[in-house]
Amino acid sequence: MKVRNPRTGLYDYEIEPLSAEALVEKANQMRNAQKEWFKAGIDFRISTLQKWKNEVNNLKNELIEALCIDTGRKWETVLEVDLVASSIDRWCAISKDFFAESPRKTSSIPFLDIEQALVPYSLVGVISPWNFPLLLSLIDTIPALLAGSAVLVKPSEVAPRFIKVLQQSINEVPELSGILNYLEGAAETGAKLCEITDLICFTGSTTTGRKVYQAACDNFIPVFLELGGKDAVIVTQTADIDRATSAVLWGSVANAGQSCLSIERVYVHQSIFLPFVSKLVGKANQLNLAFPERDSGQIGPIISDKQVAIINDHLQDAIEKGASLKAGSSFCEEMKGGFYCRPTVLTNITHEMKVMSEETFGPIMPIMPFKEIQEAINLANDSKYGLSGAVFAGTEEEALSIAKQLKCGAISINDAALTAVMHEGEKNSFKLSGIGGTRMGPSAIKRFMKQKAYLINTSQVKDPWWFS
Repeated sequence: MKVRNPRTGLYDYEIEPLSAEALVEKANQMRNAQKEWFKAGIDFRISTLQKWKNEVNNLKNELIEALCIDTGRKWETVLEVDLVASSIDRWCAISKDFFAESPRKTSSIPFLDIEQALVPYSLVGVISPWNFPLLLSLIDTIPALLAGSAVLVKPSEVAPRFIKVLQQSINEVPELSGILNYLEGAAETGAKLCEITDLICFTGSTTTGRKVYQAACDNFIPVFLELGGKDAVIVTQTADIDRATSAVLWGSVANAGQSCLSIERVYVHQSIFLPFVSKLVGKANQLNLAFPERDSGQIGPIISDKQVAIINDHLQDAIEKGASLKAGSSFCEEMKGGFYCRPTVLTNITHEMKVMSEETFGPIMPIMPFKEIQEAINLANDSKYGLSGAVFAGTEEEALSIAKQLKCGAISINDAALTAVMHEGEKNSFKLSGIGGTRMGPSAIKRFMKQKAYLINTSQVKDPWWFS
């Protein structure tokens, strides 16, 4: 299977998916290894992941280069690799609490005691996307490993070059190599993963998420889905315009807008609408494309050629329906085989436009004015998605009062896209943005554990409800 280079457009890499039979064999081997992995205890699992962290760091330059080719960008890639160590450390610190021995409890029936235990799912399957290939492949993997599960990971076939480097780091830690494996493959491999694992985690589009959900239902296994987003920001008349425009710009165009938590809809009070747009346009025009070199600017290429078609379609639809282009361009520009989209500001927007209803996944900022705050809240909630959002206001209290009425899982207050950098807040995805427990915060690790109860009769006499 050939893979496209996002900067050149050339298909210059190949992956070799395992056969269905080989996948089943791999799964069986990992299930057997998982028994000892769990039995070894949490301290052993923590020390093993710390060893792996060191091996990842030893291959840091190779990993960065592979990911740079995968995605065509550099700054976000360096940050992505740097976050691996802190992510491992954070989860290691959290996981100890879950395996502290819990005391026996007396139930509401005096002679019945309860002891609780946590038992991990044997084999977890992780299917991850192409926009942050490394980071999003680890967000479920690390806590699952610490919970005591074995993990099979299938990253996107769009950005697979990093797999060999990361697998090399895994192979350098013998204690880990039997219970963690990264797979090359496309849709068929992902579908097979839903059949042979005991729990599935998927990050990606809502369209594919529906298929994963159905497959998990067919196989009667738990599923955790983090899907599309159409994040909205509300900017009130009391907001700091300079602060809001800087945050909205970053939240909209970082990684060329290729993030589920990107700001994709902007609602601004009519009294500050014109100065807001003017300042945002000025800041957007200062950003450059990362072309001809990765270091040439801040906006890298659109990684997937399929996404290019979606972005172009949304822009064309908006302009045909009357949108005004204030910054950027009306289509993705092709440069030496790669496709780039400049930070684009649109006004004269309506909710009948695709750019306000479908996930664009590009650096596009459509802006609508509003008169009353309830109008803005209604517009922000007028979406099939509910991943996250943002509110800017003159006071924290004003912003929070608005945020509490928004139907989404995480709301940044006087900032944007904070879930990209702050992972302690526990949240769920609303509507079609996903399903399942939080993947952030301490309780996220419990997704990979089943609770077990031992109900102990301490009495020496017959139970009163037995037949006499």
